[in-house]
Amino acid sequence: MSQSFSQNQARQNRQQRLWQQKWSLKTKAIVWALSISVLPVVAIGTITYFYSVNLITKQIPQVREESAKSSTETELALQKELSVLLTSMGVTAILAGAIAVFVANRAINRVSKVAATSNLIKNKLRPDSEFTQVFIASEDELVMLERNINLFTELLSVLIQEKEAEADYSQLLIKITRWVRESFNKEDVLKTTSEEIRKALSIDRVTIFCFNSNNNGTFIAESVAPGLPKILGVTVSDPGFDAGYIEKYQNGCIRAIDNIHQTDLSDGDIELLEQFAVKSNLVAPILKGKQLFGLLIAHQCSRLRFWQQSEIDLFAQIAMQVGFALDYAKLLEQVDTKADKAQVFIEITRSIRQSLNEEDVIKTTVEEVRKVLSTDRVLVYSFSANWFGTVIAESVVPGYPKVLRSEIRDTCFGQGYVEKYQSGCVQATNNIYEAGLGDCHINLLESFAVKANLVAPILKDKQLFGLLIAHQCSRPRDWQQPEIDLFGQIAMQVGFALDHARLLQRIDAEGVQSRLLADTIGSIRQSLNEEDVLKTTVEEVRKVLSTDRVMVYSFYGNWSGIVIAESVVLTYPKVLQSEIQDPCFGQGYVEQYQSGRVLAINNIYEVGLADCHISLLESFAVKANLVAPIIKDEQLFGLLIAHQCSKPRDWQQSEIDLFGQIAMQVGFALDHARLLQRIEAESMRSQLLVDIIRSIRQSLNEEDIIKTTVEEVRKALSTDRVLVYSFYANWFGIIIAESVVPGYPKVLRSKIHDPCFTQGYVEKYQSGRVVAINNIYESSLADCHINLLESFAVKANLVAPIIKDEQLFGLLIAHQCSEPRDWQQPEIDLFTQIAMQVGFTLDHARLLQAHQVAEANFGE
Repeated sequence: MSQSFSQNQARQNRQQRLWQQKWSLKTKAIVWALSISVLPVVAIGTITYFYSVNLITKQIPQVREESAKSSTETELALQKELSVLLTSMGVTAILAGAIAVFVANRAINRVSKVAATSNLIKNKLRPDSEFTQVFIASEDELVMLERNINLFTELLSVLIQEKEAEADYSQLLIKITRWVRESFNKEDVLKTTSEEIRKALSIDRVTIFCFNSNNNGTFIAESVAPGLPKILGVTVSDPGFDAGYIEKYQNGCIRAIDNIHQTDLSDGDIELLEQFAVKSNLVAPILKGKQLFGLLIAHQCSRLRFWQQSEIDLFAQIAMQVGFALDYAKLLEQVDTKADKAQVFIEITRSIRQSLNEEDVIKTTVEEVRKVLSTDRVLVYSFSANWFGTVIAESVVPGYPKVLRSEIRDTCFGQGYVEKYQSGCVQATNNIYEAGLGDCHINLLESFAVKANLVAPILKDKQLFGLLIAHQCSRPRDWQQPEIDLFGQIAMQVGFALDHARLLQRIDAEGVQSRLLADTIGSIRQSLNEEDVLKTTVEEVRKVLSTDRVMVYSFYGNWSGIVIAESVVLTYPKVLQSEIQDPCFGQGYVEQYQSGRVLAINNIYEVGLADCHISLLESFAVKANLVAPIIKDEQLFGLLIAHQCSKPRDWQQSEIDLFGQIAMQVGFALDHARLLQRIEAESMRSQLLVDIIRSIRQSLNEEDIIKTTVEEVRKALSTDRVLVYSFYANWFGIIIAESVVPGYPKVLRSKIHDPCFTQGYVEKYQSGRVVAINNIYESSLADCHINLLESFAVKANLVAPIIKDEQLFGLLIAHQCSEPRDWQQPEIDLFTQIAMQVGFTLDHARLLQAHQVAEANFGE
């Protein structure tokens, strides 16, 4: 009751104050002026009038006694004087009032203008002020001016505090960003983030919630004050996020809740928050690779907390930086993983290749693979003719059943699996109960205690010899793609090693000729690149066969070709690098050589060769020759050719067989050398990417970043020019950085006006498009583009976008000027990753510059 009365009384007082303020300052001033000027005149005049009337009233009887006639005249004269006095008083009062009103108007005009100006400023600064309604109701400019000045004083104090807070938060953001960026893996990034934010903002709990594929999730990182319940590891099966909220978080929405009981949260959400003593919370999305990875969440548990805008902004920026750091950590992990896997593959392949027979090859394989994959069992399963088979090698950890020499009869295998494995299929099963396997397969795997497995085919003599199988027995296992790729590559190498071992065994049985083959193959296999393989081959084969010339002829696309390796005795012409155009070759020989045909000609004049062939062979002084195909990547790469120049030669079958086997091994060696080069190249590019990113990251401003980039990339790609092209607002632009080898034109600071650019290229580059042009004259470029590139002496180029602040800042461009260039995919990938890192680093540099400017302004 008393509370209601006090509320009514307060309302009446408020209305009374508003009523008192309804008169404007101008009205009040006029009233006061009139009061001060008119009232004294009226008062004095009135007093004078009544005093005169009283005086006359007293004197009239005396005048009447003296003379009646003169009395009447005198009375009329006195009344006339009183009327004049009264009229003069009124005129005087009116003039005084008019003067007062004029003076008041002149005096109050400036005050009114100042008050109106202050009110406009106030409405812009604080449109939602608690005084707004009072100002609207009040027309008193002095009251308005007074309260506006008070409000400005308060706002100035708040602005000073906010400016100080912004400077502190900018410094804090830089520190936290640096700590997060210095973390080298996902776990360190998340742990550092939660710890540092909680300390910096004095929050009771900071946690990171990671989404699963079905929008459920788990709290994967936490920093919490002592005495509060821990939320780390808690999985939320129904977080209560509807589709709208997921989309909002995906778009960068920040959610600040000052009081969980005064929001639109569901009962389930409030119950979950109460379970962990939460009173206020702050949520920002973490985007990893433009996808919603999770949420950065702050919990205030000890009291309600009214989140300030500066805190919300800082929180959002840190969440964004966490996303960038996760991307960077993932990139580092991928680089390290590729390098590690490449090294592991080389070591395992070397171990397998050192084995000299099938039994050693298979035994070495299962031991090495089980260690590398850290799995429970690895075995080799060999097929019999009816697709039944036997486990012929096994490596298993203690505690699980041994299955060596087990015979397995799988009636289902031949129905649909043979063709898949024959074509190189690798099968990864994460959980045998969730892979749709038949009951017979599950029962078989259960008898071996298998929960997950990995199966790759072993091809021997191009036929399905067996299977390399990894078993995870302790639990299901989510096989990673690098593991699957490594497993498949090892199985392929086992097949090559088995071929190699079988060939060595056959050579041993064939005596001296076979030993010569082994020595030759051994020399070839020790070669680590294609050039060394071919050079060793021609040298060793010429010695083994005691012939006059041995060469390797490599095909072009039209079945013409070039001699790429040669060993010849001094008395005969050298044909190295000779290009040979044989129009007859493609008509009937390709398919024969593709299928493995070996051609032996004892005398070129006695086999019915065409005149063009005889003329060609005569130009090389050939009397007899031996030709075997070299198959590389299952395609006809070229021909291994032996020439007898001194006389015709009767090639023996053992020589023909030896020659064919060596040619086959050259193909295997070329495959092996190419694979080693690819692995080493990937490892080198991975390390190169890390080095370049480190060099770029050490640069502290945009100019240094861009200059470092063009220098490092040109060295890394061994190209003629690398430049950075920056856009203006109209998508024209200027070259702001360049690194070019001597002898080619310098284009630094060149302005380029390309009217075609905005028509179709902006959106593509904005979305991350990378363009690789091997030859500008074969890429359907417009004439204006070709003319521009010709002015820079460009034959081939590579272009990747630089995204800064999520906008297209410019292009990173590599020019090959000496000749066209066939850009390789690893080079393109490396170039793209560097361009992306340049954008991240430019963002970082801009943030540092903004902070430095803020510090400088604050210091002033």
